[in-house]
Amino acid sequence: MNTANLLRLVLLAAIWGSSFLFMRISAPVLGPAVLIEYRVAFAALFLAIVGFFLKKRLDLRANWKHYLMLGFFNSALPFLLFAFAARTLTASVLSVLNATAPMWGALIGAVWASQKITARTALGLVLGTLGVALLVGFDHATSKPGAALAVVAALGGAFSYSIASAYARKARSIEPFANAHGSMWAATLLVIPALPFFPAPAEPTLGIMGAALALGVMCSGIAYIIYFKLIEDVGPTSALTVTFLNPLFGILWGVLFLGETVGWYTAAGAAIVITGTALVTGFVPRFGARTAVAAR
Repeated sequence: MNTANLLRLVLLAAIWGSSFLFMRISAPVLGPAVLIEYRVAFAALFLAIVGFFLKKRLDLRANWKHYLMLGFFNSALPFLLFAFAARTLTASVLSVLNATAPMWGALIGAVWASQKITARTALGLVLGTLGVALLVGFDHATSKPGAALAVVAALGGAFSYSIASAYARKARSIEPFANAHGSMWAATLLVIPALPFFPAPAEPTLGIMGAALALGVMCSGIAYIIYFKLIEDVGPTSALTVTFLNPLFGILWGVLFLGETVGWYTAAGAAIVITGTALVTGFVPRFGARTAVAAR
């Protein structure tokens, strides 16, 4: 991996790590459904503008079912679940729980695809479980009313990402930009039925709307463009590198901008989860060779 791609990779992780910060700021005011409707709609509009200038086509007639499936499992459902959890949990905890997605992917592969769970994978799953238990057991945010449901929702969001990854591997090949653009429009439609159940608790300020705009344009739209450049340069084989970096930035932004406390349990839990993820995915850093990334 050359210096330019390494910088893109770090920037991408920093942007995706900031999504937990923006959700933590805006979800308590807008509620999960309204916030995510703004997020996916802003992202869809941004990508539509970019697609217009790049002359990228969606081919809706042939691909609408695919966009709906990907939009549901990779955007609408996990975004809603994480936004629901963000009303209670800290950005730091959310970012670590998000990192469990590859572990869920290993379990899905074992159950649905009859993939063998090796001793290394089993150890990774055990470590990941222990890391989450440590984080949830000691973090003060998890003692709040409704925190248990929030943790389940965040883990459900990570599980949904793993379903999307499993589906994408078996789906017919579609141009990556079209996948992102089409799935965002699909997610915009899919979130609408949730709006009556989660009305906005308060009137948003300019700052809250700015956080929602940043979630859509920066954390979804711009992040996908950076991601596509990385795919072109280093390959799309897995989400490994970004998966490891996201929690580091999620914790950093929470500390810097929200005054969140990083206790020993936060650092230890994150380290154990990341180690477990590395074991599950078989990650071995090879910076002189092709390094893979995937979107979150």
